[in-house]
Amino acid sequence: MCTLAVYFQVSRTYPLVVAANRDEFYDRAATPPLPLRDQPWVVGGRDLVAGGTWLGVNAAGLVAGLVNRRTGTAPDPTRRSRGLLCLQALAAASVAAAADGVRQEPGAAYNAFNLLLAAPDAACVIGNHSGRMRQTTLPPGVHVLTNLDLNDPACPRIAKSHALFAAAARHLDAPTLAPFIAQARAILSDHSTPLDPRADGPPNNLCVHTDRFGTRSSTLLAYDAAARRFRLWHADGAPCSTPYAEVALPSPPVPLDNPDVTG
Repeated sequence: MCTLAVYFQVSRTYPLVVAANRDEFYDRAATPPLPLRDQPWVVGGRDLVAGGTWLGVNAAGLVAGLVNRRTGTAPDPTRRSRGLLCLQALAAASVAAAADGVRQEPGAAYNAFNLLLAAPDAACVIGNHSGRMRQTTLPPGVHVLTNLDLNDPACPRIAKSHALFAAAARHLDAPTLAPFIAQARAILSDHSTPLDPRADGPPNNLCVHTDRFGTRSSTLLAYDAAARRFRLWHADGAPCSTPYAEVALPSPPVPLDNPDVTG
C-alpha cells in the first residue's frame, strides 16, 4: 500500500504540498521522476511494466497521485493499468478537467483505486470502488490517503500518521522548507505504527519492508506561491535509509488564474 499526505491551503507560502511513499513489489521495474511528456510537460515516475505513473505534476500546476484500493480480492490483470489513467489525467489543465475525464472512464475497466487530483486552488479524490467512480472534494486542511477511505479514522496507521502530518504543518511557513522536509521524512520513515487489525497483508507501517514488497521510493511536492511553481524532492529508495534530493522541473508552470489562494 502507498501513502499520500496532502496539505491543501493550510499555508499561504505553500498552498499545496504532497508527501508520498510508494510501496510496490521490488521486482516491478520503475524509474525516478523524469519527463513523461513534452509541450506541455509532465514529470513523474514511470512504471516500466505498464507505462503509467503513480505520482506526477504537469506544466499547468496539476498533481495526480494514485494508490491502489484494497478490496479483499486479487486484482484482475486483464484490466487497464491504473497508472495509465493517472498519466492520462495529467494531460488536463485543471482539477475540474482532469476529474471530468476520469469520471467519463468506465470504472469496471480498472481495478479499484483512489486517485488524488490537486492544484493550489482545488483538490479532490476520485475513488473507484467496485467499478463505481465516486468524487470527494477536499476542503482546506491536511488529508491522508491510502488504500482505504480518505482520512479513515478506524485505521491506526492513518489516525496516527494524520496527527503527525498535521503537526508538521507548522514548518510550512518557516523561512525554508528544510525543517518540513526533515519532519516529513521522519514521519514517512516510521516503522512503529500499530497494525490495522482489519489487514491481512504486509505491515501497515508507513515505511514497509518485507521479503518481496516494500517502500520503494518517497516524494515531496510543494507549490511555492511566491515563485508560482512547484518544487520536487525524491528519495529513490525507502526514506528511512535514502535522503531526498531535489529534482529540477522544467520551466515554471502556466500561472493560475487566481494565484493568491489562501489557507
